[in-house]
Amino acid sequence: MADRTRTTLVGMTNDTSLGVRGWLILITLCGATFMTGLDYSIITVALPAIGRDLGFATASGLQWVVTACLLPTAALMPLFGRASDVVGRRRLFMAGVVVFTGFSLVAALAAIPGVLVAARAGQGVAAAMIGPTALALMTSAFPEGPRRARAMGVNGALLSLGFVIGTIGGGLITSGLNWRWTMLILVAIGALVLFGAVSVVRESEGRTLATLDVPGAVLASAGLFALVYGISAGSWVSVAASAVLLGLFLVAEGRHAAPLVPLRLLRRTTVKWGMALGLVTFGMCGGATLLLSVYMQNVLGYSALQTGLGFLGEGVAALAAGTVAARLVSASGTARAISIGLGVQALGTAAMVFLPVSGGIGVLLATSAAMGFGHVLTVVAAITTITSGLPDDDQGVAGSLAQMPTFVGAIGVAGLTAVAAARSAALAPETTASLATLGGLHAAFLAAGAVALLGAVAAPLVLRRRPADRLVAA
Repeated sequence: MADRTRTTLVGMTNDTSLGVRGWLILITLCGATFMTGLDYSIITVALPAIGRDLGFATASGLQWVVTACLLPTAALMPLFGRASDVVGRRRLFMAGVVVFTGFSLVAALAAIPGVLVAARAGQGVAAAMIGPTALALMTSAFPEGPRRARAMGVNGALLSLGFVIGTIGGGLITSGLNWRWTMLILVAIGALVLFGAVSVVRESEGRTLATLDVPGAVLASAGLFALVYGISAGSWVSVAASAVLLGLFLVAEGRHAAPLVPLRLLRRTTVKWGMALGLVTFGMCGGATLLLSVYMQNVLGYSALQTGLGFLGEGVAALAAGTVAARLVSASGTARAISIGLGVQALGTAAMVFLPVSGGIGVLLATSAAMGFGHVLTVVAAITTITSGLPDDDQGVAGSLAQMPTFVGAIGVAGLTAVAAARSAALAPETTASLATLGGLHAAFLAAGAVALLGAVAAPLVLRRRPADRLVAA
């Protein structure tokens, strides 16, 4: 079956050379996404030390150090994606970097829990400004084809690497220095990114004169906030409220002259299925990664630092995938690349059923590496799918849509955790605590592999560019 999603690549040069200026732009933009990815993981490892130092009263209160950053990022990303098309992407990107760097410094200096949580919320708002604008600036700087695919490959690899480095670095820094240095490192990275933005990044074309859709922004932000909060807190009332709010959002968008997210984009085959397949890879990889951490600490008895080092295989594989993703997308098309990526992810995740109750470091590194390799391939191809064939003045909102699966993927984390808990509870009366936990994890890994495999099979079938899609892109 011919892969019609690569029609935009046909006839273009196969030159993937970015040039010196291109690399400087890419390093700056990828540095920003790396910074936000690092932020999510580096603070997680430091949570126990933060709780002791600042005197958090409860574990649920301490969890807000993470949740306070995640919620505004997910809720405000569509708003800032469209805002970047109105006020200018470079301008909003630089504002986001400044705000993120400033709140990182506030977090590093926080003396009481309330200040830290507020600073984390500020970082989340800034991350929502940075994510879609960095991606939109990238798609504008690199023309559609091999060079853009290569840039997306580097970006996807560094985003995944940010998580791995965060888990390792968080343990090292917290053990050797102080948790506050996890935030000070972000200040330093932010300063470097801002310098690069001022020096080499130029404003992209395609700014629209339309006003912002305020009702759509309110409904989308409230709906996404309720969704991510409901998933994080296990509140089905919040999830139900999100369904109502997002339904009203779609109704409002259909009636607004300049909608926040044009429904013509959501109706595009490449956008809606690219987002769905992105949700599969983020949900299953994110959930399996969390459960791997449980396996290493609760079954193998690893320390936080050892657990971070246990993810080295996944990090190295992510870098390797980033180097080959552009060539694979150019040679095979996005649909086939997604299928291959999800297939490799499915194989690696399902093979985790062979993780033993002790030892087994080779199995751990090999299976997590396969999962990470397939995940990055899928992410690069999915983002390329979503952003390809669109006019430049839609790239800001397309960037926000391409990154939404990263946050909504928490659905997969909740689902796999529920599978593991149910299976562990069923095994508990018959075996030891470690074996019961391991049995639950094995069941969840098999479920994650099965879902990823379904995505691999579905990708070539659903990602067919229809005539309506091509007319919109024209």
